[in-house]
Amino acid sequence: MSAAIEIEGLRKVYRRGRRQITAVDGLDLEVPVGGVFGFLGPNASGKTSTIRAMTGILRSFDGSIRVLGVAAPRHLDGVIDRLGALVETPSFFPAFSGARNLALLARARGIPRARVEEALDAVGLADRAGDPVKGYSLGMRQRLGLAATILKDPELLILDEPANGLDPDGMREMRLTLRRLADSGRTVFVSSHLLAEVSQLCDRVAVLRKGRCVFQGSVEELVGQSQAVQVRVHGDGDATQRAAAGVRALGHEVTVRDDGALRVAIPPGEAWTLVRQLAAHDLWVDEIGPLERTLEEGYVELVHGDESERGATW
Repeated sequence: MSAAIEIEGLRKVYRRGRRQITAVDGLDLEVPVGGVFGFLGPNASGKTSTIRAMTGILRSFDGSIRVLGVAAPRHLDGVIDRLGALVETPSFFPAFSGARNLALLARARGIPRARVEEALDAVGLADRAGDPVKGYSLGMRQRLGLAATILKDPELLILDEPANGLDPDGMREMRLTLRRLADSGRTVFVSSHLLAEVSQLCDRVAVLRKGRCVFQGSVEELVGQSQAVQVRVHGDGDATQRAAAGVRALGHEVTVRDDGALRVAIPPGEAWTLVRQLAAHDLWVDEIGPLERTLEEGYVELVHGDESERGATW
C-alpha cells in the first residue's frame, strides 16, 4: 500500500432551503504512508467536510475515498482497529477522572489496561490522570481526546485541529507527541491553521481553496514555489517610493520593507530586467538578490491570490 489516503473527485454540496453550497469541489488528494501530512486552508475551504467524509461521519458525497486501502465509508469497519480519529470536540464523563474515562473505553474495546497509562503518558497527562475531567482545560481535553485515539495503537491518525486551545507549552507537547507517533512508522493526517506549527511538524502539506486542492507537496516546495528578489536603490526614501511605484506600474507585486528594501515578486533569473528599467529612470541599484518567501507568504498567495496594488506610474 503506497498511500494511506486516496481521494478522487470528491464533491459535497449542502442544501440550505433553496440555496446550494458547494463545500468540496472535485478534490483530489493522496496522502503517502508514514510521516505527518498537514491539511491547510481558510474557513469554509472544505477541510472539515473532507475529514468527515474520510472518517465515515459524512456518508453522502460524490467521488471516491480510500482509507488504508478500503473504500470509505462502506468498508471502514474492516480497518477500524487500524484507524484513530479526533474530528470534533471529544466527549467524556466529566465527573470521572481522565484515567477512568480511558479505562472504560479500553474495556469496551478489549484493549489491555496497560495501554491507558501509556497513552496518558504519551500526551503528557500522566500527572493529571486521576483528576476529574470537569476540571480539565480545553487544551487538556484535547490531549485526552488524542490519548483516546491512540489507545488501540492505530497506524493512521486523522486529527482535526488537535492544537486547538493549547497554550505554547501544550502545543509543543502536542507537536512532539505527533512527531514521535510519525517517527514510529504511523501516518498522521492533521488539519491546522497554525502555520508556525505546520512548518515545524509536517513533512508534506496540502492547501485547499474553495473546495479544491491548490497545492500538494513538501513544506520546502511550498516555500520555494514562488520566488522574489530584494532590491535596494541608491538615495533617500523618496527614491525608494519612486522605484516601488514604477515597478508596480510594470505589473510586479512590490512590498516596501521597514528597512527600506523592496521585495519584488519576480524570478531571480529575471532580476536583470529590473536593474535596466530602474536605471532608465535614474534610479540606481545598490543591492539586488534572491529572497525566499515565508510559509505564511506562500500560503496567503495560494488561498487569496495576488491582491497587490496596480496602476501606479513612474
